Amino acid sequence: MAICPAVALDMPGPSAQEVLVKSILVTLNDAVASDNFTVLHAKISKPFREQFPPEKLRAVFKDLVENHAVFDAVVAQKMFPDEDARIDDKGVLNLKGRFQTTPKQVKYQLGFIESEGAWKLSGVAIDIE
Repeated sequence: MAICPAVALDMPGPSAQEVLVKSILVTLNDAVASDNFTVLHAKISKPFREQFPPEKLRAVFKDLVENHAVFDAVVAQKMFPDEDARIDDKGVLNLKGRFQTTPKQVKYQLGFIESEGAWKLSGVAIDIE
């Protein structure tokens, strides 16, 4: 039986970055709207899942839930990166930017790590202003 060496994921291109950002934000939007964080929990990185069960995720995003935040419009909007995508010395893919949504702008700062062979969410900050 051959053992395959671990292969680090390459920097995703702009369209793959857009898919990562939009898919996780729409999943987060659905979690907030339904007050159910099970699907979001299933889509995040394994270490993040172990640290944040669905009820803890809900506590993290409590303000969004209580304010009935809706930001699914990002899926139809152009992304404006605030800085170039980069993979830091810990292997975290950092994506930071905003969507010119109205009436409020959606700003995001997302971290993704290689987990189970794909880039999966490991950190999130979202600001709706």
